[in-house]
Amino acid sequence: MSARCSDSPFGTRSGPLCSRNKIAAVTLVGALSFAAPPVFAHHSASQFDNSKVVTVKGVVKEFQDSNPHSWLLVDVVDAHGHVTIWSFEAEGPEVLLRAGIRRSDLPPGTPVTISGHPMRDGRTAATWLKAVRADGKVFDPEQRGD
Repeated sequence: MSARCSDSPFGTRSGPLCSRNKIAAVTLVGALSFAAPPVFAHHSASQFDNSKVVTVKGVVKEFQDSNPHSWLLVDVVDAHGHVTIWSFEAEGPEVLLRAGIRRSDLPPGTPVTISGHPMRDGRTAATWLKAVRADGKVFDPEQRGD
């Protein structure tokens, strides 16, 4: 028997290398199938309640424009003077740039009113729907830029 993968008279391929190739292919497909669920799970937005909208007024603490998602962190002061950090999630920097939103538009200390779909579990985070600076400039991550 040859150590090579060769054609048989029945139109199939046989030999030890063919078996090794099949095992390697099955192993690769199996490994990739285990890696796929976390990738798909990452893009789930089920943690946000799309039936509700929360609006807060505060001051930009930080604008993290990173992949795969950007975050706008806003310091919100309640009636008792306690500061709560609200985190608003948006798409990555490329999507925000296409919407005309740059990190320099919302530097730390910028007063802002921002709306989003809140977390279902009550944590102070939401998807970023619309932010409005004190000067009236609107930042909507879903819109195309100027």
